Amino acid sequence: MLYHNYKIVTSPEMGEIITAFLGQLGFDTFETTENGVDAYISNRDNTKAVQEEVERLKEQFNFEYDVEEIAEQNWNAQWEASFKPVVVRDFCAVRASFHEPIPTVQFELVINPKMAFGTGHHETTFMVMDVMQGLDFEGKRVFDYGCGTGILAILASKLGATVIDAVDIENESYLNTIENAAINQVHNINTFEGTIEAIEGQDYDVILANINRNVILATLSELKSKLAEAGKLIISGFLKEDEAILRQACTENDLLIEKVSIKNNWLCMLVGLS
Repeated sequence: MLYHNYKIVTSPEMGEIITAFLGQLGFDTFETTENGVDAYISNRDNTKAVQEEVERLKEQFNFEYDVEEIAEQNWNAQWEASFKPVVVRDFCAVRASFHEPIPTVQFELVINPKMAFGTGHHETTFMVMDVMQGLDFEGKRVFDYGCGTGILAILASKLGATVIDAVDIENESYLNTIENAAINQVHNINTFEGTIEAIEGQDYDVILANINRNVILATLSELKSKLAEAGKLIISGFLKEDEAILRQACTENDLLIEKVSIKNNWLCMLVGLS
């Protein structure tokens, strides 16, 4: 499959805002560069409509960009060249199979990302893993909504979860989650390709939803319906400027925000039933 790489020239602060908007258009992977951000989108998407939306964003935020087509094999080579290990305190580390082991953490995850999003480099993934450290996963049922590389589902398994359902709308993410689970010798992740409707499970003790603002808002009531009575929901993938609308949505769905984490301009919320 071919991807389009939008090479956006802008400031680091503005790059984070633009990234959030692009995520709502279907861009699924981002890489910070010296000049701004590289944003990737599959050529399966409506490229004309995407181009028009990017032009609108350009007028609004005053940035420059070029577009190039990139093949999957070149993408993988790029990851090998740029993917550096991520360490979340002394809790866990994320590395690729070609990195040396990292023995100074409790949990080590080996992730070969390929086309899928979720290496721990992005602030949202980092924060979700950090929040996971404070929850009890032993013997719990977990739902990973928008699993990407499977990184959060794999970490949940290592933390003691017994049943994990993971879903992603992208075929590359579905396949990559299965592959990475095998690499980490994790065998209790049920992986699905599709939307939230592909998951029939209920009464999850922990739901991990690291996607984007629009998807979270559109499915928050469904996520709530899948929570166990004392279940916890971790949501991330949105900017600080989205905090008010997320708080309002939680209130409307009788959800109580228990913790808010901030990393640069990104937010992560730990939510429970009120």
